[in-house]
Amino acid sequence: QVHLVESGGGLVQAGESLRLSCAASGSIFAINAMGWYRQAPGKQRELVAAITSGSRTNYADSLKGRFTISRDNAKNTVYLQMNNLKPEDTAVYYCFADVTTTGRTSTNYWGQGTQVTVSS
Repeated sequence: QVHLVESGGGLVQAGESLRLSCAASGSIFAINAMGWYRQAPGKQRELVAAITSGSRTNYADSLKGRFTISRDNAKNTVYLQMNNLKPEDTAVYYCFADVTTTGRTSTNYWGQGTQVTVSS
């Protein structure tokens, strides 16, 4: 079994920054892609950013320049630095990881979600 634990969400004012973290643990052989999705009230879940084990990144076009994804492979942890936050960034942010387990199966795992609220 694999578990993802997120941290770093909270309430901030517009223009401020937050850094989200997501640590994976459990029966991990390798982690391929890791990243973040978000879901705002009444909206579909959308990709925020993803990063491969080789540090190749992919961002939602609307977030390029404000959000930065990174990972520490030794710690099985992915980070999301969010700068110049806007009220429309308010959402629950979910971490995901494409994991190859020690049993050599590949599965996407999800965190429980962390709330980010940006006030105007």
